[in-house]
Amino acid sequence: MGTYIPNTKEEQLSMLKEIGLNSMYELFDAIPKEVKLGAPLDIPRGMSEMEVSSKMRKIAGKNKVYDSIFRGCGAYRHYIPSIVKQVTSKEEFMTAYTPYQAEISQGILQSIFEYQTMICELTGMQVSNASVYDGASAAAEAVIMSKERKRKKALLSASVNPMIIETIGTYISGTDMEMEIIPVKDGLTDIESLKNKLDDDISCVLIQQPNYYGLLEDGDAIGSILADSDIKYIMSCNPISLGILKTPAEYGVDIAIGEGQPLGLGLSFGGPYLGFMATTDKLMRRLPGRIVGETTDSQGRRAYVLTLQAREQHIRREKASSNICSNQALCAMTAAVYLASMGKEGLKQAATLSMSKAHYLAQRLCEIDGYEMVYKGEFFNEFVTTVNTDVDRVLQVLSDNGILGGYPLEGDDKGQLLWCATELNTKEEMDALTRILREVQE
Repeated sequence: MGTYIPNTKEEQLSMLKEIGLNSMYELFDAIPKEVKLGAPLDIPRGMSEMEVSSKMRKIAGKNKVYDSIFRGCGAYRHYIPSIVKQVTSKEEFMTAYTPYQAEISQGILQSIFEYQTMICELTGMQVSNASVYDGASAAAEAVIMSKERKRKKALLSASVNPMIIETIGTYISGTDMEMEIIPVKDGLTDIESLKNKLDDDISCVLIQQPNYYGLLEDGDAIGSILADSDIKYIMSCNPISLGILKTPAEYGVDIAIGEGQPLGLGLSFGGPYLGFMATTDKLMRRLPGRIVGETTDSQGRRAYVLTLQAREQHIRREKASSNICSNQALCAMTAAVYLASMGKEGLKQAATLSMSKAHYLAQRLCEIDGYEMVYKGEFFNEFVTTVNTDVDRVLQVLSDNGILGGYPLEGDDKGQLLWCATELNTKEEMDALTRILREVQE
């Protein structure tokens, strides 16, 4: 990061003299003495490189590192080509931040533009923003952008990840919006109940595809119900699944959102991730955050500009529907590099392997007495099973064997596990998992 040092002591002194000052302390004379430090902070002496390395290894040694992972629930372990980290670790990318003087920052604008283009190709939508904080905040932003003057109620399927529902509730708590939950039937959105809830107060309907239980929703049926109304159709998607499933656009969706973590980002203790958002031309001006566009300069050369960012920090603050003032630029570029390196066939293969391995895992688990599929519908790479003994004991035994087991469900679903498989789970791992579960049973 050596070239990121902004200036030297001599340059700082020269700038101070230019404005008639002799020291850095004079620059901050306006700050009252009583709130300034009277002495240096009592910071321990600096460590050598070897000492720091040793200390960091000891801290990292407290982590539990699993050999096999069979848990998803919003964050997934996928293969990441080595070129992804190699490209995104370059200093010029690592140190780039929000393009406040946008047109000077052609490099970061191009990286955002490429990301937006790929998200549009992935979702089938016409416009994408430069990304938001994560998948849950993308869902909340989509719900809020769907609000109309007389339409202020959001319908959320109970098959949406509970953490997303909770985040939406937090976002709209300070607004005049409200939300209502559509019940599920056999793990899927109850379409008849949805029909009965539709009225002139509804601003949007949000479903997840695949849903929280891993099942594939009937997106076409819901799209048909909403097609001739002013109600916005929002779909939260697993981006890897779009390698083989229908795009949101093919379902007639108005706003496609999702968690971008599977696109080249590691699990990383839960972040930083990114939320992707894409919509139709009609809703482009409601899309929160910024949009980068392509144009030509005065000499006819290709150039990039901030096409839209007329909200919170700028000219329409009083009319803004969002207060987001940044984007996950490095994470978004990581997603773009991942998609470029995988290509259409690579993404399709990752999705196909995830789905086929999940079905193999489900088959093997159901060979064990007491393990049964809770829902019979089609699923992508996650599914729910019953457990024949105490869930905590099962997960502890698996953990002792270096395996992170399924996610334990709560509430009415307590005593069930939400399992996940990706292309990284081998047949040997899945066979070992079922063997250990049989031993727990005995």
